[in-house]
Amino acid sequence: MSPVASYRRLFALTGPVYVLVAFLGRLPLAMSQLGAMLLVSGVTGSYGAGGATAGALAVANAVASPLAGTLTDRVGQRPVLLVQSVVGSLGLLGLVLLAHTYEQGQAWWPLLVVAAVAGAFTPQVGTMARVRWRPISRHAGVERRDVVDAAFSYEGAADEASFVLGPALVGVVGALVNPGAAIVAAGVLLAAFGTWFAIHPTAALVGRPATRTSHGPSRLLTPSLLVLAAVQLSVGMIFGSVQAGTSVLATDAGEPGLTGLFHALLGIGSVLAGLAVIAVPDTYAYESRLRAFTVALAVLVLPLLAVDGLGLLTVALLVLGVAIAPTMITTFTLAERITPVRRLGAAMTILAATTGLGYAVGSSIAGRLADWGGHQPAFVVPVVAAWLAMGLALLGARTLRAAQTSPIFGETRPAHSTF
Repeated sequence: MSPVASYRRLFALTGPVYVLVAFLGRLPLAMSQLGAMLLVSGVTGSYGAGGATAGALAVANAVASPLAGTLTDRVGQRPVLLVQSVVGSLGLLGLVLLAHTYEQGQAWWPLLVVAAVAGAFTPQVGTMARVRWRPISRHAGVERRDVVDAAFSYEGAADEASFVLGPALVGVVGALVNPGAAIVAAGVLLAAFGTWFAIHPTAALVGRPATRTSHGPSRLLTPSLLVLAAVQLSVGMIFGSVQAGTSVLATDAGEPGLTGLFHALLGIGSVLAGLAVIAVPDTYAYESRLRAFTVALAVLVLPLLAVDGLGLLTVALLVLGVAIAPTMITTFTLAERITPVRRLGAAMTILAATTGLGYAVGSSIAGRLADWGGHQPAFVVPVVAAWLAMGLALLGARTLRAAQTSPIFGETRPAHSTF
C-alpha cells in the first residue's frame, strides 16, 4: 500500500476535524519555549536568562508529563488534559504579564518560576494522540500493525510540522508585535484546542475502561526504554541548542524577529522525511533503522560548525532536518512495540519528557556558551548531542532487538507482526 493510501485509510478512522484539532493543540508547546526565550532575553538583556527560562519551562514539562501520562493510563485522558489545558494557558498569560512589569536590574528568577508552572501544565498533545491510535483502530475493527505504523509516522511528521509552524508563528508575531504577543497567542490556542482535544470522543477510548482486561507483566522502566529515552534526550538537546545558536546569530545580524522563522527551517526537511518513513520496507528492522537514522543525524549536523552567516545557516538547518523526524518516529514506534498497553501513556510521555529535558539542557548550555563566545560555541552542542544519539543507537541495538521478541501482554511480539 502506498504512503498516500495508508494515510488516507488512517484519517478515515477519525475524520479530518480530529486530525486538525490534535495538530493545533500541540502548537502551544512548540511556541512557548522559543517565545519564552525571546521574551525574557529581550526584557533582561541576557541570553543566559532567556535560555534558562525556556529551559525551566521545558524541564517542568519533562518532570510533569510522565506523571500526567500515568494518570491518563489510570483515569483516562479527558480529566487530565482538561486541567492541563486550562492551567497551562493561564500560566502562559501570567508569564507575559510578569515580563511586562520587569525592570532592568531586578532579579529575573520570578519569570523562571512562572515559566516552570506554565510548562508543568502544558499538555503533550502529540504524545496523547499517539496513545489514542491503537484504541481507535481497535474500535474501528482494523487493529493492524500497518495502521499503527502509519499513525506513528504521521504523528512524528505532525510533531515536526508543529515545530516548524510554532517557531514561525512566534517569529511572525514577534516581528509584527512582540514576543509577548506570541505567548498570548499560544495561551489562547491551548485554551481552545487543548480543551477541544480533551473532550473529543476519542478520549473515551483511552484509560482504565479500555485496558482493564489487559493481562501480563507491566514493567515500565526497562533497559530498552531507557535507551530510547536517552536517544530522545539527545534529540532534545539538538532542538534546544540549535534554537539558542540561531537566536544569537539572527540577533547579531540585526534580525532577532527572524529567529523563529530560521529555526522553523529545521522542520521542513524533517516533516517530508517523516511522512516518507512509512515507505521503508517492513523487512528493515526498527533497531537497524534507528542506527541508520542516527548515523545520518551525526553526519548532517556537522555543517553547523561552518556556519558564519544566515545564508549558510539556512542550508545547514534544511539539511539537518532530514534525519530528525525519522529518528524520533523510530524511537516512539519502538517504545510502542516494547511497552505493555496498560503503561503506554506513561512510556510515551517519558520519551516526550526526556526530549523536553534535552531541550532544556541544550538550550541552557548553548545560551551560556553564546554569552561567552557567540553562536559558534553554541553550535558545538548539537554536534555533541547528535554523536551521543548515534553511540546510544549503535550500542543499544541488541537490547532493542531482544525487547521486541520478549513476551508482553501474555504473547510474543516478533519484530514485524499484527497485534
